[in-house]
Amino acid sequence: MSQFPVSSLHEARAALAQRLRELRLDAGITGKELAARCNWSAAKSSRIENAHTAPSDADVRAWCAACGAPEQAADLVAANRQADSIYVQWRRLQRTGMRHLQEASVPLYERTRQFRVYASHVVPGFLQTPGYAAALMGTIAGFRGTPDDVSAAVDARVRRSHVVYEGDHRFATLVEENVLHHRVGDTEVMASQLGALLASMALPSISLGIIPAAAPREQAMWPLEQFTVFDDVRVNVELLAAKVTVTAPGELDIYLRAFTRLTGLAVYGAKARALIVRAIDALH
Repeated sequence: MSQFPVSSLHEARAALAQRLRELRLDAGITGKELAARCNWSAAKSSRIENAHTAPSDADVRAWCAACGAPEQAADLVAANRQADSIYVQWRRLQRTGMRHLQEASVPLYERTRQFRVYASHVVPGFLQTPGYAAALMGTIAGFRGTPDDVSAAVDARVRRSHVVYEGDHRFATLVEENVLHHRVGDTEVMASQLGALLASMALPSISLGIIPAAAPREQAMWPLEQFTVFDDVRVNVELLAAKVTVTAPGELDIYLRAFTRLTGLAVYGAKARALIVRAIDALH
């Protein structure tokens, strides 16, 4: 499904390029003349206008000035940054470590009322124990070569999870059974995490479904990348190299339909508890 969020990025870039082209046409100047006014090559103007090259904020401001429309620069810079936010590499998001990323998402978590969470690789962040989070973040920091602020990042993640216990928040959560068996940390860490999953099933804010590894997929939904839907208006998708944000209605619908199908594969209540208990037993 990763091609869908990437298409959102292309659409956002194309929309910005079209607005810049219209500015040039309204100013009655050619691409070559605009390039001369901006002191760059005509090829660069063409690449920006045809959405082959993403402009910098400075490029957008220069373009608006060259077209005699500096008052439009602020709106176009905002559109440029919004396009930038659709596909953001983790190395950019975590260039100063992981604590800031946890803290930056707090307002989104606090204002969201309905979460739809699908976990195919690891336990969702809001259900992670400190030990599990520390082991996972330590592995991520080592793999990506980010600054090691794991302890502070874990504390920030735990604080962000207050939305599970406070306020009017609901978490419809789907976890692939394989997640229960992926060893993150040592046996003690995994046992504690699986025990915490069991305990979370008693929380009024949590609906936890486990998708059995043997669930028939032919007429339903194959395993997907990990994603979270916020109030049915935004999806955060976790890829290996980047975080993708989806807000286009057509693509939101794809994820919502996928979540509905995945829900049909999940088991709940006693059957879900049995799968978690079996994973705990398999640790010994």
